[in-house]
Amino acid sequence: MSLGKAARSLVKPLRGVLRSSAPALNRSYAAVAEARAVLESELDGIRAAGTWKAERIITSKQGPQITVDGSQSGILNFCANNYLGLSSHPDVVQAGIDALKAYGAGLSSVRFICGTQDLHKNLEQKLAQFHEREDCILYASCFDANAGLFEVLLGPDDAVLSDELNHASIIDGIRLCRAKRLRYKHMDLGDLEKKLKESQSSRMRLVVTDGVFSMDGDVAPLTGICDLAEQYGAMVFIDECHATGFLGPRGRGTDELLGVMDRVHIVNSTLGKALGGAAGGYTVGPKPLIDLLRQRSRPYLFSNSLPPPVVGCATQAVDLLLASNAIAQSMTAKTMRFRNKMTQAGFTISGSAHPICPVMLGDARLASLMADDMLKLGVYVIGFSFPVVPKGKARIRVQISAAHTDEDIDHCVDAFIQTGRKHGVVS
Repeated sequence: MSLGKAARSLVKPLRGVLRSSAPALNRSYAAVAEARAVLESELDGIRAAGTWKAERIITSKQGPQITVDGSQSGILNFCANNYLGLSSHPDVVQAGIDALKAYGAGLSSVRFICGTQDLHKNLEQKLAQFHEREDCILYASCFDANAGLFEVLLGPDDAVLSDELNHASIIDGIRLCRAKRLRYKHMDLGDLEKKLKESQSSRMRLVVTDGVFSMDGDVAPLTGICDLAEQYGAMVFIDECHATGFLGPRGRGTDELLGVMDRVHIVNSTLGKALGGAAGGYTVGPKPLIDLLRQRSRPYLFSNSLPPPVVGCATQAVDLLLASNAIAQSMTAKTMRFRNKMTQAGFTISGSAHPICPVMLGDARLASLMADDMLKLGVYVIGFSFPVVPKGKARIRVQISAAHTDEDIDHCVDAFIQTGRKHGVVS
């Protein structure tokens, strides 16, 4: 057979295949077009509701003053979780540089295969020391720490009792476990006791709460929770992401603030807020629990190790706090300065004595418009609305940092007053 005939013999069946696949391709294109229309409709609904979350572009390092794309000058930053101002602290930054040079950019591996360095073990030891617990395990984020804990600790014979306003990562983590799930009303000790009575037949019970609830800045009633847990034979877990480093006399967190460090059994927290602000999370608690998490916790087993620069920065941040409580103690006066001045101006501020200061506005569109106007006045804040907070409870969440000066705080208050008058929020 000639080469030309051979080629023609191959082309004929190929054309047939292409013709027969055309209807399937058309169906595939139609499915994609239909999905696209559904997604666009959903996005249009978000825009129409005034809850669209635009991402502003920061063109500088994190700090009390930043530069923002589209703005002409420096902007006061009042919405970062950089509570202690350590994200750009020179010693913290240098520690990250040193770790990068000595240990490289990353491990290209998970911990148990080829991803554990002495840096990781050193930070875990220092975090356990900081929280006065037996042991610690690092994760890529506190979201992962919460996703990895409950499935390992609790089985179908156990029960978990969770505050109804716990962080989304706690909710998702609890969904992964097979324990009986009971949700109690927000910070309601009476309802918690009712749920403890309902679950008395369970093998183990775990009361789960945020130490500080990030949307409202309110502190969990840990003393009462620990009293009930001890009365009914339960354990206590707290998520300390918005407390570690600055609450309590030494900045150890909510359990230190309320005098129950020896009564809270498991603590999850983050390196991505007060402790350097980069990334990472961890669990501290009894050594047998930490050992079991290393064997079975899926986010730990199947996620790359924390990069050395992140570990270096966090280690330096913890060292600073172990050496002195001065930074942590500076927060109280600055927090109360903002809260008192805003309340005197006629604004409603949720929470109590915490650097999370939610300025309650109710309407999502109003919160977004006021935040945009605040940026024009040189203050970076963000409007929070559904689904981040319940419908009808939109707010601008202000967060005070130890790096803010009194002049920074007063400027922020003045901008709120000017913007609030423009929109009829205050007179």
